[in-house]
Amino acid sequence: MPKPPPDTPEIVVVDYDAGNLRSVQRALEAVGQRPRVTPDWRDVEAAEALVLPGVGSAQDCMRKLADRRLVEPLKAYAASGRPFLGVCVGLQLLYDGSEEGGGVECLGILPGTVRRFPTDTGLKVPQIGWNSVSIRRPHPILEDIPDATYFYFVHSYYADPSEIATVIGSADYGLEFAAIVARDNVVATQFHPEKSADLGLRLYANFGRIAANALGSSVHAYSRR
Repeated sequence: MPKPPPDTPEIVVVDYDAGNLRSVQRALEAVGQRPRVTPDWRDVEAAEALVLPGVGSAQDCMRKLADRRLVEPLKAYAASGRPFLGVCVGLQLLYDGSEEGGGVECLGILPGTVRRFPTDTGLKVPQIGWNSVSIRRPHPILEDIPDATYFYFVHSYYADPSEIATVIGSADYGLEFAAIVARDNVVATQFHPEKSADLGLRLYANFGRIAANALGSSVHAYSRR
């Protein structure tokens, strides 16, 4: 496992008892990053880069975020311009709301609604397994990741963004849905990169590079003041 250089930014992995935390941590470490798993909202406020993982229902995840006083710090962090990566339900929580469980208000960082896959397509819900992702436009998170790469999905719900331009990768499961979204400093995947073999790790390495570049830019800007 590569040892991170001393100037590698710390990546906060948000612990709210609703994520694949250790797998995300190990994946980041495997590509030479410096993750720190923490439930503390003050660490979110101070983070240089952040990963919001998530598994389970949107309702449970939002309740757990609220219980740990993480909702407002996450919104403020996303608005700060620092690198933010959402994973699986961590993508869904970015939207205005989810239809799951009769409806739940989410973080409202990105406009749109999370909807359940239709059951009349002949496909099993949830989608569990590998699916190919079509790249719609280039983005630093996708560096050296080929079009039509297969990633590992586990989900019954999908994001329906109001801003179609934020979808940088899509997949098909009875309908075309957002597999990777990005706007400004915020990027998120519906699939699990940590369960998606070498190219999933590549995505985490790319996020580490984004974080390092962002930290370097901020240090450079500060030094010119």
